Amino acid sequence: GSQSFCLSAMWRLVRAGAARLAAAGAPAAPLGGHGGWYEWCSQSPPVHWAEGCLTAVQASAGLPWWAAIACGAALLRTAVTLPLAAHQCRLLAQLENLQPEIKNLAERLRYEVSVRGKQLGWSEKVARFHYKKSLRRIITELYIRDNCHPFKATLLVWVQVPMWICVSLALRNCSVGATGSEVQEQFSAGGALWFTDLTAPDSTWILPVSLGLVNLLIVEISAAQKMKVSRFQKIITNFFRVVSVVMIPVAATVPSSMALYWLCSSFVGLSHNLLLRSPAFRRLCWIPRTKSETDTPYRDILSTLATRYSFKK
Repeated sequence: GSQSFCLSAMWRLVRAGAARLAAAGAPAAPLGGHGGWYEWCSQSPPVHWAEGCLTAVQASAGLPWWAAIACGAALLRTAVTLPLAAHQCRLLAQLENLQPEIKNLAERLRYEVSVRGKQLGWSEKVARFHYKKSLRRIITELYIRDNCHPFKATLLVWVQVPMWICVSLALRNCSVGATGSEVQEQFSAGGALWFTDLTAPDSTWILPVSLGLVNLLIVEISAAQKMKVSRFQKIITNFFRVVSVVMIPVAATVPSSMALYWLCSSFVGLSHNLLLRSPAFRRLCWIPRTKSETDTPYRDILSTLATRYSFKK
């Protein structure tokens, strides 16, 4: 029906974009050689498919390239990563709601192992071994019962990171002329405001610094949500803080098209992050209510950030 028609139309657009790139003189993907793994990745089929999608979106919508990149980032984030992020939140909520049951079963199991150990003369080491083994089996059975294994929550990362890399490399190819001089010329005049040339780095550092600030804000909002933070979680949070800062000089050395895509993708990700805090939207996505969820999430985030950084109200 309508879904088949939309898929067929989208496929035609992608094929048209790929044909346009081929006509512009796009080189064939090498299997190896002096370019190394980076060049092999940049000429891989997924990256060429991303190039075709970008060209198809820009040609069909008739947008300037800067707007096509921004809209493409928003479309990918909304159509692909937002549903996966909602799925991740649903799994994490189920895992949180399982904790009281796991705690009760663990206490009962500890008592049963203690009694059994006294009957059979187990040492403390043997009793601890049987306790941990039985507890792992019980927890696995609960995960299977509720279909919420923690590994499923990593699906978002396994999809988002490769997609981000492929689109970034596709924009890099378009900027350096790897897809043909015609597309590169369009990129050189397809910018706006202070970044009129999408093939050149942003000399004003406005895009890179904005990217770093948005990424830091995402990290701080995620950290503000956690009530009890372990040492490992603190290390992970600090790691992402460092990555957010390091991305600033990196974004200042790449073509503006890539920095623009990174900024738009992070900004839309921040918007989705805040949206998934809304109780109404969480119910719409069938995310179960948890003990840590509040009715005023945005006020609580501001309060936590103000307390953490000693902002004056």
